[in-house]
Amino acid sequence: MSSSDQSSPAHLPDPDDYKGYREPMLGVMKRFGVTVWSEVVARTTRGDFQGLVLPRSETSDAEHMVLKLVSGYNIGIRHDTIESMEAVGYRKAQYKIPEEPFPVDPDKPRVMLLGTGGTIASRLDYRTGAVIPAFSPGELYGSVPELADICNLETEKLFGVFSENMGAHEYQVLARRVGQAIADGYDGVVIGHGTDTMAHTAAALSFMVQDPPVPIVMVGSQRSSDRPSSDAARNLIAATQAAARGPIAEVMVCMFGPTSDRYDLLHRGTRVRKMHSSYRSTFRTLGGIPLAMVQEDGAMEVLEPNVRPRRSDRQARVQVAFEDKVTILYYYPNMQPDVIDALVSCGYEGIVIAGTGLGHVNKKVYPALRRAHEAGVQMYMTLQTLWGFVQMHVYETGREILELGVVPLANMLPEVAYIKLGWALGLHPGDPGKVRELMTTTIAGEMTEGEPFDGYLVLQGAVPEARELIGKVWW
Repeated sequence: MSSSDQSSPAHLPDPDDYKGYREPMLGVMKRFGVTVWSEVVARTTRGDFQGLVLPRSETSDAEHMVLKLVSGYNIGIRHDTIESMEAVGYRKAQYKIPEEPFPVDPDKPRVMLLGTGGTIASRLDYRTGAVIPAFSPGELYGSVPELADICNLETEKLFGVFSENMGAHEYQVLARRVGQAIADGYDGVVIGHGTDTMAHTAAALSFMVQDPPVPIVMVGSQRSSDRPSSDAARNLIAATQAAARGPIAEVMVCMFGPTSDRYDLLHRGTRVRKMHSSYRSTFRTLGGIPLAMVQEDGAMEVLEPNVRPRRSDRQARVQVAFEDKVTILYYYPNMQPDVIDALVSCGYEGIVIAGTGLGHVNKKVYPALRRAHEAGVQMYMTLQTLWGFVQMHVYETGREILELGVVPLANMLPEVAYIKLGWALGLHPGDPGKVRELMTTTIAGEMTEGEPFDGYLVLQGAVPEARELIGKVWW
């Protein structure tokens, strides 16, 4: 965000200067001669604050004023806590980063940056109070000039959508464009993407663009670029380093590792999941460990020995297809059979079940599972636990479900199984044998032979083991 002074403290207000504010906050602002974009000193019952008055969302409450502090963070001040306000300046913010041509160095690798939207390419819309996908890829370079030290970056904006609006069409367009970039000789591909469904798109690319010779790195940010704590620039730099010079030629997700800015982690596209709604280091590798660590200085440490290496050829196997009539059924106690019957009657061709324990559902739904199987619906079992393996031969329940036509998928994550099933059904419509063969064959690390001894480490706060470890490290 850049800003410029539009007038002096004597700025004369007009109706737009109170945009978004209503009574009772509006009356307080008028009483003290304060408008939107005023720089104010506010004395309140909770202390004194100095900052810039921001426009209010049209859908927000009428009780508060939003103030951007000098630190860059926003706070809300309730109208009945304000004792006095003084306007000491007027500074209308211009939310625009100019696009800049990228400098070319023939000695540096070529990287294609494909934009889809998301928080890494966003700004705040004060009309709605929402973060909107508005930055073009060219503006990303304008805000992160360090990218020029890494590579020759070329950008292309494919979409400008929130990640929840990514779907079958976007997956296929993106996969074809990635395949073309590989054929055109780029040394790596970076994809800017919203974090909410980044793992889904990573899985789709892992199946649609197989055996790539160069890194395909998806990147996003948890906090928008106008926030001081934004992780956008750090993540983008690390992703570009991994794409330009990294040794791993797979579809990966690059995001913050710790809570500090020390390093990013590269996660395999079929083993990664977003695990926290707002934490910057929200992505975790499940059933394994991250593939690599990218340090702040660009140094990369490979953590997982079983990775696909970068190759000199420009060949990738691009298989683009997707069947929309596929769903995930998250089992819950007392689930009724009509849930499954409804999916069958609506024409769904594939169902991924996220079962309890080792892969279980209740006996009530058995008849519906049988009817679905007889109707030709492909059904596969995954686990709600996320860690561990489907083991349907251990208990009678599992063995009964197997006989109803439900196929176990080892330790494939539910959403990865959903993406893979949509892709397999789209690739082989009307051929259940080929679909099942694809689903039970590991293509891009979506199923593993086992879990590493140091993979499942969750320190649950006050457990004795955690206290002992923290004590050793801290002291």
